[in-house]
This record gives sequence, structure tokens and C-alpha cells, in this order.
Amino acid sequence: MANRLAQTTSPYLLQHADNPVDWWPWSPEAFEEARKRDVPVLLSVGYASCHWCHVMAHESFEDDDTTAYLNAHFVPVKVDREERPDVDAVYMEAVQAATGHGGWPMTVFLTPDAEPFYFGTYFPPEPRHGSPSFQQVLEGVTAAWTDRRDEVAEVAGRIVADLAGRSLVHGGDGVPGESEVAQALLGLTREYDEQHGGFGGAPKFPPAMVVEFLLRHYARTGAEGALQMAADTCTAMARGGIYDQLGGGFARYSVDREWVVPHFEKMLYDNALLCRVYARLWRTTGSDEARRIALETADFMVRELRTAEGGFASALDADSEDAEGKHVEGAFYVWTPAQLREVLGEDDAAFAAAYFGVTEDGTFEEGASVLRLAGGAGPVDAARVAGVRARLLAARDGRPHPGRDDKVVAAWNGLAIAALAETGAYFDRPDLVERATEAADLLVRVHLGEVARLTRTSKDGRAGDNAGVLEDYGDVAEGFLALAAVTGEGAWLEFAGFLLDIVLEQFTGEGGQLYDTAHDAEQLIRRPQDPTDSATPSGWTAAAGALLSYAAYTGSEAHRTAAEGALGVVKALGPRVPRFVGWGLAVAEALLDGPREVAVAGPVGGELHRTALLGRAPGAVVAAGEG
Repeated sequence: MANRLAQTTSPYLLQHADNPVDWWPWSPEAFEEARKRDVPVLLSVGYASCHWCHVMAHESFEDDDTTAYLNAHFVPVKVDREERPDVDAVYMEAVQAATGHGGWPMTVFLTPDAEPFYFGTYFPPEPRHGSPSFQQVLEGVTAAWTDRRDEVAEVAGRIVADLAGRSLVHGGDGVPGESEVAQALLGLTREYDEQHGGFGGAPKFPPAMVVEFLLRHYARTGAEGALQMAADTCTAMARGGIYDQLGGGFARYSVDREWVVPHFEKMLYDNALLCRVYARLWRTTGSDEARRIALETADFMVRELRTAEGGFASALDADSEDAEGKHVEGAFYVWTPAQLREVLGEDDAAFAAAYFGVTEDGTFEEGASVLRLAGGAGPVDAARVAGVRARLLAARDGRPHPGRDDKVVAAWNGLAIAALAETGAYFDRPDLVERATEAADLLVRVHLGEVARLTRTSKDGRAGDNAGVLEDYGDVAEGFLALAAVTGEGAWLEFAGFLLDIVLEQFTGEGGQLYDTAHDAEQLIRRPQDPTDSATPSGWTAAAGALLSYAAYTGSEAHRTAAEGALGVVKALGPRVPRFVGWGLAVAEALLDGPREVAVAGPVGGELHRTALLGRAPGAVVAAGEG
């Protein structure tokens, strides 16, 4: 039986369209059905490149006994968190409050009024490590629903009231100044890993937005310590296993402190943010390595993630088939000494093993190693390295490729547009600027379409059903502003202004606070509002940055006032949790430095224009046009 997911545009939902589970997409009809049958809703949230989502689907959602029970006692609802970040955020906040941790797949049991009462993430098919099996959870929840309904209602009511009480009034009084920025820098210095670069312990995530803040802070103040942390972190990541040494591009995070073994999925947003940050590191230091990484990452995005319509796909899976045809994590990327010998012959294999840190024992599972630059061996023969890389890349290309999540997410495409436009301008690669322009065209044509409001996703050139959230407006405006600076095309500035006017009208509350969903969006159990940057800039800080740049271009008081109102939250959070408000701190640097307007009257793309784009002042905007 095909369930109701077959009609959706989400690759993640389509992966579950043939499950024996009677899935519903998130919709009023699903909750109506639960009300009619008087059963709870099982909400399962994940995304297409999520390893444990696949595991739970295989163990539980494809098991006939489990699904028969599930279908009889629940209305199962499947959500792609990348399509509905609002639904994900609201229930994840509840999961974290209740259990102290979160993650995906997220498994939440709701009343027919969408109020949550029991939570978890991945549940195994049989009890292990003190965690109940999924079947036991289903039976326990059914028993509570049947025999202790008043208790369930009380728990649900308490959780919803607690969530409602968490609303942020606004970030604080006034904008972040020198003292907040200095405290934030001090906080980062404390959490900095002197030995391996990056911040905090394992797992270690690439801190692109914090690095952007450090580079801007250095440009404004000349603080050498900030530049050192930024440059050393970028070097450590570029030489580690988190970076694909053959094909370019970064994996999601490193499971260890040393950047050796990554979680192998590759996301568009990480690569867009890191591409831009390495290009800007080159702009600051002239480092050849930074230039190489920026260009290889840009080329990776164009080669592996570009869709037929000119947008960029969301992600590549961590898992792919190994030699035995089993789906395992990292199979596409890792090497054994024997595999090196097979491709390269004895001599070159020994050279490659030393250069890329491939050992007999392996650095990953089952004797395989993740390629990284093992370093310390003195100067190497660059031509030999290039030859070895090319042969290994060609051989790897013959392996089964990881799956690709083909949906185009507006926000992440905005980040990619900014990265490709700037990288293309810095390194004289007009093809990259063209790819950025084509993606921007797709967003205008398909995501803005007839309705003049941004749609969050599209697939195969067809807009999805979900409204854009604040990060879509902020990041797409950011991309359009970068494109305007590089191409001199005034239309991109106008489109950015159009999006930012919607931010002012639909997403802004009292005292400059911002909401993640529009005033007229579907009402959830609470209105999501998260100012902290996670893997991407929060909608809040992304919008603040775009509003500030737009105000610098146009002199618009309203947009500058809105940016300042939004930055109150950075004043409050910057000194306390600088790692989680990196983009907000970067925007604060632009505020402290600017506005500076650079107008280039002369050929677009000429020497003068490029010199202006290479200026490092955080508060500067560049406008170019003939005469």
C-alpha cells in the first residue's frame, strides 16, 4: 500500500512512501483523523541524509508487526525538518526541555490538539542500554492514553504552558558595543582548542560563522589573536578528514577533536558558509591554502549539488554501498592500503599512504582510513600529489555514489549564491558568478513565483507547499546583496529590498524582536523564535545582517532601525554564548565599523571594482555601475 506521502515533494517523505506505516504528512486532516478515531498522533521528524533516521525506518517502520500495532493505535505523521523547520523547532524545544537532549529522528506523541506528552529520538527494535524498545514505547503510550487520559492531558497542558512562558521579549537594551564584543572574544578564547583548532571538544563542528566574526574583528581592530584562531582553525579543518581531500567540500562534523573522522554527510549550507569564509580568509591573509579550499569547495557545490534547474540540492548522504553491496557510512570516501595499491601500484601507494595518513590499522572502521593531510614530512612533490589525487578521484568515481537530497531550500541557496558570487569575483571565475546568478533566477522564478512571498523549498522546478521562514528571507536577501555587489545589477538590490520589507511587515514584533514564522503563518503550539546560530545563521541574525547592508546601500532609516532592534539579542547573548551567535557577532562588527559606502563608477568587474570588493572593512557595501 502506498501511503499519503507519495504526492509530496520532499525526498525524505518519498523515502517513506512505500512503508507499511499509514503515514500522513503534517496537515489539519491528520489531526482531524486522530480526533475522529480518538487516538494520539505519532510525530516522526527527520531528514533525507540522516543516518539514524534510515536505521529506525528499516528496523521499525518496515517491520510488519510493529506497523500493524502503530496503524491500529495512532495516526502516524511524518515531517521533513528541512521543509518545516517551524514544526521541528517547536517540538525539538519540548524534547530538549523534557529529556535534556535532542536529535533526529525525533519521535513525539501528541494529543489530537497537537500538544506533546511523550518524547524521544531514536528507539531501538529491542530494549538496549536501558532504553525501551519502540514496541514497548508504543504499548506504554497506548496504555496511558486509554487508562490515564487525565494524566496525559495534564502533562501536555503543562508542557505547552512552559513553552509559551519561554517567549523572548527582546534581546536587551540597545545594540552590542565594544565591551560585549570584547567579552565574546574572551569567551571564544577560553573555549578555543589550542592544539587542534576549533572550539569545544568532540563532536566538533566547523565554526564558519564564528570564523567570519573573527576575521571581521581583526579587520576592524587589528587584533592578531582573533586572526590566529580563525586561520589555525581553517588550516586544521582543511588538512583534516572533515575535508574531502580528493573531491573538495566539507562533511557535517568531526566525531573527534582532531578533525580526523567525519560524519560523512555533506550539506549545502556548511559548504556555502565555509566556501565564503575561506575566500574571505584568503582576502585577509593571501593564503594559498585558503584560496585552494575556497575554489575546490565552490567547484564541489557546482559539480555535485547543482540541479538541472540551476539551484543547489540540500545534501549528499553519509551512507552508500560498499564492495559487498551493504549500505554503510563513509563507504564512498574511505581507503585501505590494499585499495591504494590496486589503483596506484606499490610505489605511489606507499607515497599516498604517508601523505594522506592511510594506515594498516585504519583510522575509521574495518581497517579503512579517512584521507587527511598527515603533514610534517617536509616539502612534497606537488606534481606527484596532483597525479595521485587525480587517479584516486577517478577510481573513487567508479564506486556507488551516496544518495542526494534533491530539494532546493531557499535559505541555503541564498548562502550558496553569496559564496559563489564572492569567490567568483575574488578569483576571476566568472563561471561561478554565473552559477550564482542562475540559482538566484530560480529563487525569483519558482520560489517567489506568482504569490510574491517566498516558498521554502522546490524540487524539479516545482515549488513546495511550505511558506518560507525568517531564515529564508534573511539568507536569500544576503545572497542577493552579495550578487548585487559583484554584478552591479540593481535588480538584485531591489529583490533584496522586497524580501526585507516582508521581514519588517510579517516577522517583526515589539521592540525589534523577530519571529521565525510570519504573522499570518500556520499557528503552532507556540510561535517559534530562536536567535541562536546553529549549523546556519539563525533567521534572526541573518535578517539583521541583510537589513544592515540594505540600509547602507539605500540610506533607509527603517531598515537600519530594524537591524539595530534585532541586534539587541546579540548584546544579551554575545558575552554569554559567543559560539552560538557567531553570525550575530559578525553583524555587530559591521554595525560598529559602518556604514561605509563604496561606489565604483567604471567597468563592472574591472580592476577598481575588484579592488573595492577586496576591501576588508566589515561595514562596507560596494555598488558598481558604468558612468
